[in-house]
Amino acid sequence: MAAEVCPVCGKPLAARAGRTGRGSVYCSAACRQKAYRERHQPEALTVQGLIDEVGRRAGQLVPQPPAALYAHVTELASSVAQLKRVARTARDTAEEPSGSVTPAPVTELGATDFAALTEQYRREIQVHCYRMTGSYDEAEDLVQETFLRAWRARDGFQGRASARTWLYRIATNACLDLLRRTARRPQRYEPVPGMHHGHGEPPARITWLQPYPDDELPVAESELPETVGESRETLELVLLAAIQHLPARQRAALILRDALGLTAAETAEALETSVASVNSALQRARPALREHLPGGRADWRATEPTRSQQAVLERYMAAVERLDLDAMTSLLTEDVVLTMPPNPFWFTGRDALVDFVRVSLDPASPAFLGHWRSLPTRANGQLAVGNYVRRPGTSVFRAQVLDVLRFEDDGDHIAEITSFEPHLFPAFGLPLRL
Repeated sequence: MAAEVCPVCGKPLAARAGRTGRGSVYCSAACRQKAYRERHQPEALTVQGLIDEVGRRAGQLVPQPPAALYAHVTELASSVAQLKRVARTARDTAEEPSGSVTPAPVTELGATDFAALTEQYRREIQVHCYRMTGSYDEAEDLVQETFLRAWRARDGFQGRASARTWLYRIATNACLDLLRRTARRPQRYEPVPGMHHGHGEPPARITWLQPYPDDELPVAESELPETVGESRETLELVLLAAIQHLPARQRAALILRDALGLTAAETAEALETSVASVNSALQRARPALREHLPGGRADWRATEPTRSQQAVLERYMAAVERLDLDAMTSLLTEDVVLTMPPNPFWFTGRDALVDFVRVSLDPASPAFLGHWRSLPTRANGQLAVGNYVRRPGTSVFRAQVLDVLRFEDDGDHIAEITSFEPHLFPAFGLPLRL
């Protein structure tokens, strides 16, 4: 049998026992990042370039070794999906009534060329919409709305600003329109009758909060693979939750200035307001944000999960699969918090959490849920795990819950678990059945 090799550099792979996903088929983080760039940000993106890319990827397919086949099929699927999005955007924009008689060069762009242009910025615009709304599903819809608005407004784009800045302005206004329509605000969790929640303060309840797959985050061309984790603005769930407490325009000003690094003048232009108003909004938003962050957190920077945290994750998964409640309990901080948006269940403190899960993990209990299997993934720059359950009397493990983990500062214990419903498993590259 042929030795397994890295599909990027061709070097032999070290033992990858127990590893899954794309990280298991590359020899280093550098090769994984190189492959990521090739998948998601091909240079000089054009429709013909995408078609050629699909052909090139298809020509790389070989049945052996299995790891290389898996990697190339995954990359082919990514290129096909990108081409599909371009075609869909072109179709949707072409169906829009234009009525334009302006002879500016941008209006001469056909729907397909316009779709290829906007596709280059899709991922970062989607992340921006996600920061604004906290919802992966809504961010996807808002990207489509942004591109449709851009197509309708293309006559007014004269090249005075970059296409990227122009799209950010349109996306921000699309998000503000949504936030005005929904007028939602975080609430506090309330007690559920008959349930012991623990003795801690009820956490904020943000029913629309959803996780974001790390594999869909954009990578800037200027970022070196070894520094990506340190320099990319964080999407950590505690920060996303804190942002949701801010009024919409304060939220937009904070994200545009502090997350994206736009100048005060650029931010004012995007929000169609004055520089003084932007600075005033920031003066209110920054301290308000800190009030909702865990102690010691006041910045946007992400850090890569440590080896210690990886080890805790592996022990956590093993404990769940063994139905070993004691081992799982030992990995939690005493004041651990569990929430399950959009569901009303919440727990503060290790004792309350363990009491909740005990009956479902005990095979002798009438409420025994079944046997579990877990697959690791990454969400919001954090370690996460997709959990599957095989119910008694069945033979298939079905997607049950996606847990995103936050660790205490020393990294040896889990400080917070945010559990999400399984409909987003495919967005994380996780199957719905095992």
